[in-house]
Amino acid sequence: MGGCVPFVAFPWREELPSRRRHTVVAALGVSQTLSWSSSYYLPAILAGPISAGIGIPRNWLFAAFSASLLIAALAGPAVGRFIDRHGGRSVLMLSNVVLAAGLMALAASTGAVGLFLAWALIGIGIALGLYDAAFATLTALYGHEARGPITGITLIAGFASTISWPLSTFLNDTLGWRETCLVWAAINILVSLPINRWFLPPPVARNESPRVASHAIGWKPYKEMLLLVFVFSAASFVFGSMGAHLPTLLERAGATPLAAIAAAALVGPAQVAARAAELIFNRRFHPLASARLAILLYPLGGAALVIMGPAAAAPFAVLYGASNGLLTIARGTVPLAVFGPRAYGERIGLLAAPSRAAQASAPVVFGLMLDHIGLSIILVLAAFCVAAFGALLCLHAGDTDEAPI
Repeated sequence: MGGCVPFVAFPWREELPSRRRHTVVAALGVSQTLSWSSSYYLPAILAGPISAGIGIPRNWLFAAFSASLLIAALAGPAVGRFIDRHGGRSVLMLSNVVLAAGLMALAASTGAVGLFLAWALIGIGIALGLYDAAFATLTALYGHEARGPITGITLIAGFASTISWPLSTFLNDTLGWRETCLVWAAINILVSLPINRWFLPPPVARNESPRVASHAIGWKPYKEMLLLVFVFSAASFVFGSMGAHLPTLLERAGATPLAAIAAAALVGPAQVAARAAELIFNRRFHPLASARLAILLYPLGGAALVIMGPAAAAPFAVLYGASNGLLTIARGTVPLAVFGPRAYGERIGLLAAPSRAAQASAPVVFGLMLDHIGLSIILVLAAFCVAAFGALLCLHAGDTDEAPI
């Protein structure tokens, strides 16, 4: 692809046997599961207890959480550049320390100031340790062959909410919310940190000149980068909206509260099933083909819900979950296919910044739109997805061994 800088090979990549690769994927999948569980998924369970415990409105906690996502967005490109140049093991280890510090600060908070400072620390930990950093770490190790490992860790970490929500609920009911935060902090230090230290390969010097290694790619090539910014931002807004409002939306469509909750419970299994299918068939389908299919699943489900009403609640939830599951992988694999492995960490950090902002604003914006235009909001989100599909059609594979379908 014109404008892309050729990738300089990493000579140690071929020295990592398949068994070692499987170990890396399993270890990183476990540490990612724990990192997501102890950060992104905490507010769903602890928002009420924390707001009641320190005497602030519940919305303030979600505002602090949104601010943490924005901090992660701002820090992402710098984190990615560091991983490009030095490898990801030390960054992921640091993320465990920072997340633990943020959780301890959250446990000690007694007011709004302490709450926002704690979530600011957690936001830095998110930038250092969640998917973008993990994807960059795997790409630094495996180059074009990182697609399978990226899919593998998302498959394992797809169970994060399944683990986090019941465990956080049990700990809160048994110990209290402050102690729950401390338990998650201890898990980061005693479990995740050793995993990242002992099971990820150490950084190895690259065979490129200091001038090349220090060069920042930035937003070039502009066309492809801007197209992907739109795709991932649109997807983040859609899925951020659904993550916060799916049961409410299904009830507005005519489903009973029980049926809405039952349908929403299918999202997790659908995500995992879609990621498993991606892992099995990724040799047959190019990442762009998977992304194009994924972005169309939501409009198909939306059309079914609008036409069939509550009878389509479960199919809508399944298609949304599958779409979300595949597009999470696409965030890591599509930039690799389009641009190649060089400066991968910096690129996904830049691409993640607008999408995190869209994700942070989605629950509030969607809630306001749902109140004003009702179920027509489904058509608005479907239009975003169709436009993102059009943007994906304008993208083509760059420096990659695979050919798009």
